[in-house]
Amino acid sequence: MGPDENEQKIEFERVLNQELGEFGLYQFRNILLVLLPAIFSGFMAGDYIFTAGRLPHRCAVPICDDRQQEYAPNWILNVIPETATGFDDCSRYANTTQIPESLLNGTCPANLFDRNNIISCDSYVYERTNTVVYDFGLECQEWLRALAGTLNSMGAMIALPLAGFISDVFGRRISVVFFGFNVALVGCIRAFSVNYAMYATLQFMHTAIGGGLYSAGYILATEIVGPRFRIYTSATMSSTFALGQALLGLIASAVLEWRNLSLVLFAPVFILISYYWILMESHRWLLSKNKTEEAKATLLRGAKLNKKEIQESHLNFLLTAIPKQNKSNTGERNLVYRVLKSRVMLQRCCTTPVYWITTTFIYYGLSINAVSLSGNMYLNYILVSLIEIPGYWTAVLVLDRVGRKVTLFSGYFLCGICCFAFAFTPKSLYGISLFLYLLGKYCTGVVFTSLYLFTTELYPTRHRHSFLGFSSMMGRIGSVVAPLTPPLMVYWSGIPSVMFGTMAVLTAFLILTQPETRGRKIPDTFEEAENIK
Repeated sequence: MGPDENEQKIEFERVLNQELGEFGLYQFRNILLVLLPAIFSGFMAGDYIFTAGRLPHRCAVPICDDRQQEYAPNWILNVIPETATGFDDCSRYANTTQIPESLLNGTCPANLFDRNNIISCDSYVYERTNTVVYDFGLECQEWLRALAGTLNSMGAMIALPLAGFISDVFGRRISVVFFGFNVALVGCIRAFSVNYAMYATLQFMHTAIGGGLYSAGYILATEIVGPRFRIYTSATMSSTFALGQALLGLIASAVLEWRNLSLVLFAPVFILISYYWILMESHRWLLSKNKTEEAKATLLRGAKLNKKEIQESHLNFLLTAIPKQNKSNTGERNLVYRVLKSRVMLQRCCTTPVYWITTTFIYYGLSINAVSLSGNMYLNYILVSLIEIPGYWTAVLVLDRVGRKVTLFSGYFLCGICCFAFAFTPKSLYGISLFLYLLGKYCTGVVFTSLYLFTTELYPTRHRHSFLGFSSMMGRIGSVVAPLTPPLMVYWSGIPSVMFGTMAVLTAFLILTQPETRGRKIPDTFEEAENIK
């Protein structure tokens, strides 16, 4: 970016903020509208935790179980091997040859079973029957059940480039409507799945063609406000996403059956179709696409809502000031070559994706495993979701005071300590274990907000979106792996937490390899980015 172009950009921002206003009724109205897609995105991010949730079950014992088939009768350890967390899900002791003709009600003597001969279940008794595990026979197939979460995250990886294409070509408003319709349609169809293959495929499709809903609303919200309000707008969107996850837990506690839950969550998303008429397009996108008449109408309407009046000369300047986008791909090819030739930038491109992988791995891992905590699974999930919100706003308050590196190092390190401590805290100490778990999740909120800003400040303006997109795309590896951690608890309940803690502590020290960016000018050129020490 040359000096003249840079000065024109600065002048454009000054005039736009002066004439339209950085934040007023125009911005407030549209941000209020895009908060609803953020809530619906929170539903989509975690619904599989409940619709494909693990069901407590055990082997059925025909000679002892009565018609009521109680899940945990007082004779259970006479029949089923004991484990560290209670009793085995998938095996029982074999019958002896001494089978009585009848038993007293509520009894099942140990002498009826051979404790040296353990066999697999023929059928099952459930504590509850409200997820796909019961409907599609997924008992004792934990890895297959966990596949739903992995497919959800893999679909989100597909959604990233699709969302960028739809949003950049057709606009932010169309993008919200398009992805909202897909979320509603696939979510409702999935409620009528006839087998697990259909359910899992639709779980992938749900995020693959609907996962751009949050980013479309997020981009629109941050584009229409002035620079001073962008970090607050970002934190508001993130907080609303977390609120959506908390509402998911609340709704799931009231609507237990998974098919009904899917319909209750996603049928209302069809309301986003109305956004085609009531949501205003981003004036920045309209200007960047040379849609002069639409941009003029939007700017005038926005100014009117903000009780401002744009001068004719300034309006003409705004309509012609944004330089035409360079559509040549040569710059991107040269970019790869320049990164490979630059030791500083190559190291940076290898480390920032690790930060994102760790953050998404821990963030989604803690959310998914929250339903396995002691106590009420729905309350635990709600608390783990809500605790992110103070984390987001803590980052807003401290980033400019103590710096990016200190904030990120502290967030990762404290998160790691909490995860390690949780792994070795007895489940009987429910209050302490819940506190450690919530503090760890709070740290991910601090880290997420800080990491987004830190990544953008490390890279040059011209290629910032490409570098950020690369790091975010690689970060999805963490969210793909996270749903596979609950099955590891079969071997030891602390394995997921130790994995989270290890990744967090290693990444904390990896943060120290990058320069501090607080108070520095954001680099516009590749050379300026290299010179940040």
